[in-house]
Amino acid sequence: MGRQWWDGRGELVVHGGGGGPAVRVPLEIATSYRARTKGLLGRDSIEGAILLSPANSVHTFRMRMPIDVAYLDRDLRVIAVRTMRPGRLGMPRLRARHVVEAEAGVMREYGLREGAWVEVVVHGS
Repeated sequence: MGRQWWDGRGELVVHGGGGGPAVRVPLEIATSYRARTKGLLGRDSIEGAILLSPANSVHTFRMRMPIDVAYLDRDLRVIAVRTMRPGRLGMPRLRARHVVEAEAGVMREYGLREGAWVEVVVHGS
């Protein structure tokens, strides 16, 4: 079930499985090598989250803020969530195909936790 997105904007729709309504999160989509390499480097904050695809690991070298990282499998199910301080190298996740990054602490609010699944809704240009 391959997915093809392009750099741009959209929404991350989080289905937590707890029976509550889905949560919609503003999303930046980074699929090109250049956009994925830049990610959140040099930023002091982000509104919502950023999707890096394809990706199975991240680092926080040269980052200004701690981040939450959610690793997604090919079906967009969350397989792990970690908080990373600046200057760290994340462990690669073998089953991960995509990574979502956001400011530290907000993924809990979004319901992004292990076992949740997400949809990516792309906004037209």
